[in-house]
Amino acid sequence: MKTKVVRINPKVPEADLVLDAARLVHEGGLVIFPTETVYGIAADHANPQAMRRLRDVKKRSADKPFSVMIAQKELIRNYTDYDDPKLFKLIDRYWPGPLTVIVPTGRSGGTLGIRIPDHPVAAQLVANAHCTVAAPSANLEGAPAPTTCEEALRDLDGLVDLAIDSGRVDIGTASTIVDFTRGIPSVVRPGAISPAEVKQITERPHVLFVCTGNSCRSVMAEYLFKKMLKDRPDITVASAGTGVYFQGSASSEALKVLREEGIDAYGHVSQPVTNMLLKKSDLVFVMTRAHRSQVLERVPGVEKRVYLLGEFSSRKVHHERDLDIPDPIGKAHSEYQECLRVIQDCLGRIRELV
Repeated sequence: MKTKVVRINPKVPEADLVLDAARLVHEGGLVIFPTETVYGIAADHANPQAMRRLRDVKKRSADKPFSVMIAQKELIRNYTDYDDPKLFKLIDRYWPGPLTVIVPTGRSGGTLGIRIPDHPVAAQLVANAHCTVAAPSANLEGAPAPTTCEEALRDLDGLVDLAIDSGRVDIGTASTIVDFTRGIPSVVRPGAISPAEVKQITERPHVLFVCTGNSCRSVMAEYLFKKMLKDRPDITVASAGTGVYFQGSASSEALKVLREEGIDAYGHVSQPVTNMLLKKSDLVFVMTRAHRSQVLERVPGVEKRVYLLGEFSSRKVHHERDLDIPDPIGKAHSEYQECLRVIQDCLGRIRELV
């Protein structure tokens, strides 16, 4: 019996058709589908019968594992406890996209390849399958990966339950595979992302400053530090707030004191602290002990990378509470100037760390 083929718009997928395909995967079926790189075969990774069938269809040896696709970056935490910032810098830059990362699963030395596809049909299929989707390329082992549905069906017609035809894929080259289980990131299969790009992203230091509203203290710290590092364009400096719910600008007084330092921060847009932002940062500097508690409550694994900015002050302190940098919001211009001087003093010592 020939495989049923459905045509789905690659730009604006017909939701009902994608949902039918996703339901078929969830029920143990095999579905050929498009990604931005090549066509793949979707199967329920947790279904032993489906995975045996997938391995038979692919003619893949038992010692070669299948990678999986997920719908959101944060879902990677369901598969690994690996917390190196290099991993999160890379997936934050290239997901969704042609990047597969191999990470330790924490179970007896196990590993797993994971990626998020950048194709509307694939994204909807993975999200609606409500299972972990194994997704190897839709070809027999050793054969070229297909870039059209027709190419996939040359060898697989009648062997899978459904094939989605969305035309030729955009990239036509398999995803780059980066292995994070060898101590340092290693490109084990070159693809759409070059090894040089992988190296540039993973080795670029990322510094984050955190306050409450990302409108005063962390903004001053971010822009002052960027000025100090004007000779270090290889370092990313950012700021965020634990209490940001809507985008906004920096406070007018913060902008004024920065302008007095020759710094233009009028384009600043506040952003919330997110798990991804914390995980990809090599150094996180918070303004108060309360901020530190909030950060560690969100992502306990970053504890060794989180510091009170006040710890780097040249002033003598007698109590831990003296390490907090008070919020100047709503206070006089002179209070902002003093806050900036305190932050500036701390940043002078931090400059030596990066």
